[in-house]
Order: sequence, then C-alpha cells, then structure tokens
Amino acid sequence: MGNTKNSKFFGLLALVVVMLAAAGCVETPESGTEPDAETDIESDVYWPTEDWRTSTPEQQGIDSEKLAETLDYIQEEDVNIHSLLLIRNGYVVADAYFYPFAEGSIHDTASVTKSFTSTLTGIAISEGHISGVEQPVLEFFPERSVENLDARKEAMTLEDLLTMRSGFENVNDENTLDQMRESPDWVQFTLDLPMAEEPGTRFVYCSCNSHLLSGIIRETTGMNELDYANASLFEPLGIQNVSWPSDPQGNNHGWGDLRLAPPDMAKLGYLYLNEGAWEGEQVVPAEWVNKSTQKHVSLKEEVGYGYHWWTPAPGPAPGSFPGFYEANGRGGQRIIVWPEKNIIVVTTGGGFEPGDLSPFLLASLQSDQALPENPEAYGQLQDKITAASNPPDPEPVPPLPEMAEEISGETYVIEPNPLGVMTISLSFPGQEEAILNLSLEDEQQVLPIGLDNVYRLSPGGEFGPLALKGFWKTDTEFVLYYNEVSNINNYQVNMTFENEEVTLQIEELTGLGGATFSGRLESDSS
Repeated sequence: MGNTKNSKFFGLLALVVVMLAAAGCVETPESGTEPDAETDIESDVYWPTEDWRTSTPEQQGIDSEKLAETLDYIQEEDVNIHSLLLIRNGYVVADAYFYPFAEGSIHDTASVTKSFTSTLTGIAISEGHISGVEQPVLEFFPERSVENLDARKEAMTLEDLLTMRSGFENVNDENTLDQMRESPDWVQFTLDLPMAEEPGTRFVYCSCNSHLLSGIIRETTGMNELDYANASLFEPLGIQNVSWPSDPQGNNHGWGDLRLAPPDMAKLGYLYLNEGAWEGEQVVPAEWVNKSTQKHVSLKEEVGYGYHWWTPAPGPAPGSFPGFYEANGRGGQRIIVWPEKNIIVVTTGGGFEPGDLSPFLLASLQSDQALPENPEAYGQLQDKITAASNPPDPEPVPPLPEMAEEISGETYVIEPNPLGVMTISLSFPGQEEAILNLSLEDEQQVLPIGLDNVYRLSPGGEFGPLALKGFWKTDTEFVLYYNEVSNINNYQVNMTFENEEVTLQIEELTGLGGATFSGRLESDSS
C-alpha cells in the first residue's frame, strides 16, 4: 500500500542515527570464536544464505539488561509491533516476535517493496535489459497508445520514476492507487495519468510510479517481478518463502504487498551492507547500491530520497550522518542499514511508531568493544522474548450489558459501503468470548472474539490468522479489533446499537482511513 509522506514515519531512522552516534564501529568476530571482554571485535564476513548466526548482545557491545527494557516498554504500552530484529556485525542479537504474529510467518512489507523493486531495476540494468536510468519511460512501451501525451511525458525517464519526480498528477497517493487498482489495466492507467509538471523537478510520492517500474521489468526481461526476483535475487540470497500479488496482466505490485519473513527482509539489508555482493557473486552492482542509496531529493527535516530508498541528509550538521538509509513501509515496516556502523534493524508491525523505542535501544548500545558476558541478564532477555510470542494473561471481563443479550444472534443488514460489508451479527454465548458472523461480498466469516483482552486466532487470513478481540465501551457501544496481522491492516470497529439499528464506525489503524455506515435488523430490512 501507500507509504510515508509524513515526518513521523522517520522515527526509527532518527532512532538508529542517535543510537549509532553514541557508539563506534564494531567489527565482526571470526567464525567459531567468541571475543574476550573489553577487546575489539574482529572482522569476518559470512553469508546467511541458509540461516543467520547469533551471539549474545554483549559480544556485540550491547547490554542485555538494557535491551530487555525495550521488551518491557512494548508490553507495558501495548505497542502494536509484530517483530523486532537487531543485527550487529552480521550477528543476530535480538529476534523477537509479538503475539499474535508468529516466528516463521511471512509479513506484508508494504512500501518496503519499493526498495526491492529498485534493486531489481538495478539488476536489470546490469544485465543489459535496460540501458540506464536516463532511458525515457515511453520507450519501454512502444506498442501502447498513451493519453495526455505531451513533451513533459515524453521526457520522463526511469530515474524520474525511481526518485518520485515523474511529474504525474497525483494529489493523494492512496486515492490514485485505488483508482489504478479499479482500472482494467494498471500500467495503462499510470501511463495515461495527466502531467502536473516537468519530470525531475518536484518530489511527489506516487506508488503508481513503482508499479510502472514493475511493468518495465516485465517488458524488458520477459518475466514478471517475482519470477525475475526468484532468478536474480531471491535464489542467491536463499529466500524461498515469498508471496507477491500481481495485477490483471500479471505484473507484480511494484509499490507494495511483497510478503517476506523478517529474517529474509534483513537479507536485503545485508546485501546492501556488503555493496551488492553475496557469497562471491556480485548480485547487485556496487555502483547501483551506492547510487540508489544517495540523496537525490532533499525533503524537510533533513530527510532525503534516493532510488526508492529513504536517506538522511549528509553533512556536518548535528544529527546528520552520511551513509544511513532505510526501506520504509506503512504500519512500522522497516529495513534499516548503516554500513559504516555495521548495523541492520528490521521491524514489522500493525501500526506503531518505531521511534518510540529509541530511548531503550540507545541505552542498550554501550560500546564498540565486547562487553563482559552477563548470563543472568541474557537469560532474562530470552525469557522476555519467549513471553512476547505467547498470548497475554486474560483480564477479568465485566458483566455484559443488557444490550448484549438483546442483540445476540440477531443479523443486521448493512447499507452499501466501500468495505463490502453486507451483514453482521454478534453472539454472546459466554462471558469471555463472543462470535462474529460477518458476510462480505465474496465470503462468509464466523470468528471468535476475545472479551478478556486476548486475541482469538482463526484461520482465514490470506497469509496468516485473523485475530479478534473486543469489549463493551458503554451499554450500547461494542468496540471490535479486527486484526489481519500478517497483512498489516488492523481495524477498529465501533458498533453502536439503538432502535433496531446499528452504526458502524470503522477506522484502519495504520493510516488507510475509515468509513461510517449503518444497518438495520434483518426482519426490518426491505
């Protein structure tokens, strides 16, 4: 889906900047050895094609006790994070999964996908399928007739797409993206967009640009993005568990919806950390890694944009550190890379601000040397990581209001709405659990709801479980959390019952917006 246009999404970027400003560069220990306390960590590049190596945080200059405070904060503040992966010097020092998301599951990376699309574009150039970033976009589609054609559109280049300076008219990214997805041919829709300005002059975040890149990869390589990625990127990196939906013509979503497990997300970071090399093979040209992660566009608050990578502003000013970059997606999806400091941070989530974790992670980063081992603190950290993956203890459920019994099992017919909800019914067979019976345009769902603040998991999600919990806010208003977990989307549904009617106020908590509509009891509906 759409991605960041607001500075709040750069919280984790600022987090790692601050973290690493406080610590020197730490190098990697030799394979099979553990560094002595208070000694520099020696360098040894390895390849996590099959699996990542792990070490205690102390071996990488990180304090287990302080790192555990991050887990405490997440639990105490009910942070909607799904996973946290911290890698220093190629070693995993923390790999945490938060219920209801589970280790081994793939996760929607949202607009982190754009950085993969950029990577594949660079590979296609290196293999001669594309002449270079200065090639005009319309040259890739010689057999298509294009509307709103003018000199500006004819001048648009591949680099203009990569830097979000296409010049296309795009007032609201999500609205334009929705319009594209409702069209019969998404590439054609994008090519037909009217021009608002000269290409290369102004940054306007437009996910359609990224989907057009997907179409260009298919036109030039003869393969869609997923097939091309499997052959040229995923196979060398050992990435096998992948899902990537496509448009009606078979072009994978170039802007988003790529699903990967967090450790595989980190492999892209490690590839870039090693300037595109992997096990003796130059998977991505080093020149492309460097060029795509440079700041081509200057934005506010010292943030820049490269070739579908976000960068901080370089320079001597406080808080600016050259070489740092990130892949950034809606809802808390991140791949953070800082080559100079040998750190990768990966997060997934269902709508949280990664920067909120910064004080705790900063405190954990203690030294550019190995610290003395602390088995007790390390054991406590591991216990907290294990606990995070388990459901929380149930909370007492207050007595249900009379309305619960009155509406239990009743079906409400919902007016036409953009979410495709047709009918809805709640049942309350017990004190701790309710049942949702939901009729959508293309499916029927019968799902348990935890009333004790513990999600109930059900199969039926596209790439993982659906998780539901709820509570009575007042005697007439029931609040439902409908969490798609691996698909990011997390809906809060406030249902108000009155006079044989229900009003549904729905908000998607990661920023996709919401809607309000109503329905009536089935027996009263015409």
